[in-house]
Amino acid sequence: MTVKDRAAEAGGDEIRFERVGRLGIVTLDRPRALNALTLGMIRHLDPMLASWAHDHAIEAVAIRGAGEKAFCAGGDVRAVYEAGRRGTDVLTYEFFFEEYRLNQRIHRYAKPYVALIDGIAMGGGLGLSVHGRYRVVTERTMMAMPETAIGLFPDVGGSWFLDRAPGKIGAYLALTGARIKAADALFAGLATHFVPTADLPALLDALTHTSPEAALHRYAADPGPAPLATLKPRIDRAFAEPRVAGILAALEHEGEWGAATAADLARKSPTSLKATLRVLQLNHRHELEECLKREFRLVQRCMVGHDFYEGIRAVLVDKDHAPAWQPARLDDVSDEAIEAMFAPLDTGELDFAH
Repeated sequence: MTVKDRAAEAGGDEIRFERVGRLGIVTLDRPRALNALTLGMIRHLDPMLASWAHDHAIEAVAIRGAGEKAFCAGGDVRAVYEAGRRGTDVLTYEFFFEEYRLNQRIHRYAKPYVALIDGIAMGGGLGLSVHGRYRVVTERTMMAMPETAIGLFPDVGGSWFLDRAPGKIGAYLALTGARIKAADALFAGLATHFVPTADLPALLDALTHTSPEAALHRYAADPGPAPLATLKPRIDRAFAEPRVAGILAALEHEGEWGAATAADLARKSPTSLKATLRVLQLNHRHELEECLKREFRLVQRCMVGHDFYEGIRAVLVDKDHAPAWQPARLDDVSDEAIEAMFAPLDTGELDFAH
């Protein structure tokens, strides 16, 4: 960009802030880690957004990821895993507490917030983007909420934004962790505009001196048809079932796609599957703040359970992709055990008193 009035803002080694004209720019700067979100990054970003909200020289905010591979591949769950294994580290509480408060700030942000979701965006990366007013995807975008594969559930407000997808698309994405591209992200309501990667520099430059609406109108394009639109009738039939066992039974009647989807679900944590479906049901059409509070209770229960640590071990530590879930069978996860995961916390509830 050649726009004048450039001023660097201190933000640490993992996240950078700039003021360019009328625009505040956030760059997630951990490209070797696919810009995975750390607690330190959260602690820089949240106060900067608060400051920019009251800065009359800043009229809009844009957020992007460094490098060519990812916007943000999620939260730094490896660090949370290591903290939890030590058993005495407060990171398992503080990380999610502060991340969810950041998600809420983005959701309620008074100024236009534009997420440039170029490349991989998973888990916490969706928390940094989908809650914003404008979510721009490209031909390189790959979105997913893959938490059921690591003994968690789609958090960061996932129970809120996935619930608002057409039909039962949200339940399908939440339970399977299916990876989707730009057209499907638009169809599911996770994105608002498609802009080719090659046009992102020009879009960012336009945002420094014109409104997001005008800039996006100029550069938005058509990503083509959404495969999810074709699958939607099948998804709606199977994932309308109120229990995971019912979904699996319904998938038996959906041909090859149904069999493949059922086989994929069979590899996920049974506890995560049941907890994910339940949190979607409990948070249906509720305000984001209430959804996040319920998610926070659930994630804290996951932090003292077995499957999260086993999932991270299997996927990120040993990388054998052979987790030994406990319980290993869906039938052995009782409804009472799932309901207990949503009970009030003794360690302190999530609040939004910034």
